[in-house]
Amino acid sequence: MTMLKTSTEELLAAANEAILFIANRPQVVMEHGEGMYIWDTDGNKYLDFIGGWAVTCLGHSPKVIKDALLEQSGKLIHASPGFYNKPMLEFARMLTSLSGLERVFFGSTGAEANESAIKLARKYGAVRKGGAYEIITTTRSFHGRSLATTAATGKIGWDRMFAPQMPGFVKVPFNDIEAVKQAINPNTCAILLELTQGEGGVYEASSVYIQELRKLCDEHGILLMFDEVQTGLGRIGAMFAYEHYGVVPDVLTLAKGIGGGFPLSAMLAKDAYNLFEAGDQGGTYTGNPLAMAVGLAVVGEVIQRKLPQQAAERGQYLLKKLHDVQERFGLTHIRGKGLLLAFDLPEPRGAELAAACLQAGLLINASGPSTIRLMPALIVTEAEIDEMMTLLCKIMDQLFQGADPQIS
Repeated sequence: MTMLKTSTEELLAAANEAILFIANRPQVVMEHGEGMYIWDTDGNKYLDFIGGWAVTCLGHSPKVIKDALLEQSGKLIHASPGFYNKPMLEFARMLTSLSGLERVFFGSTGAEANESAIKLARKYGAVRKGGAYEIITTTRSFHGRSLATTAATGKIGWDRMFAPQMPGFVKVPFNDIEAVKQAINPNTCAILLELTQGEGGVYEASSVYIQELRKLCDEHGILLMFDEVQTGLGRIGAMFAYEHYGVVPDVLTLAKGIGGGFPLSAMLAKDAYNLFEAGDQGGTYTGNPLAMAVGLAVVGEVIQRKLPQQAAERGQYLLKKLHDVQERFGLTHIRGKGLLLAFDLPEPRGAELAAACLQAGLLINASGPSTIRLMPALIVTEAEIDEMMTLLCKIMDQLFQGADPQIS
């Protein structure tokens, strides 16, 4: 085995030879990051308003994560899922106290957390509702890339992926309470939805809709499950998105920001739904001590620095900046809350804009042909927002006003 050489060209050649294709990645290799910035192997610096896909809530390479990993790796890295470990119990107590849900299962990815919620809902249907197994989800939703979560997802075209898909998911339009009422039947065991559809383009559930869902679930004895993989842990201006609605779910899933970049997820449930029997659920890395130590450090930092409140304030600042240039660039439907925001372009040139921004040293996400999504770290400053807006406006001037596309 030979070691990889350090030139970017050779690294990319190695990637093309060895990495299984799953996405059209830009021809850059990221090497290190600090705070709101990330650098590639050629030394180019990027202002990151993707945030590791809403993951790096504390920015890149925060000291609290490095310290937690160093300390815990000197004590215990893995003890097998057959044993408790101290940071697992401490982190469980922290999350249950924060959320008001009494039980937690730990995983590594958002898909794993949502898969666990689906399993729990079907277990509930089996033991409490005469074998009910159907779960209502919404169009435009995204719940993960496992076979079950792919089937649960409501994105266009996903209903044909990896056929035959797992049955038992009923899709209804988002924010349509009448459609939910019509979909409920004796086989329904749960409703699963995002309070803000992140991958779907940043669309928020209305308060009336969520409150009515809570009533419907109580009336019919079905579980209300919130996928907060993207919105949880402060991203939209509260520790959990459901706090904006005055509604507590029966089941809650978390990932992304919970580990600040370390693979970590959680499914929380009310004690009444502590229904799994031995062998029903598990995983080699559930409650891994390293992950638990990181989770404790990250969530502790989010609390100590009052980052949910800061996300709300920075989000309002960024929204104002976007509205200030709305007419200039023909932007529409500026939307979102906290630091999960989006806007629509006057033309379907989102991918082109994102690529041009990459060349200029700015990372943004085109979540649709005309939609741009912004999800920076919760630590972002007003100065960094100003820097982002300067870069973004410069590129939009070039693309939409006919200026020279070269970046000076």
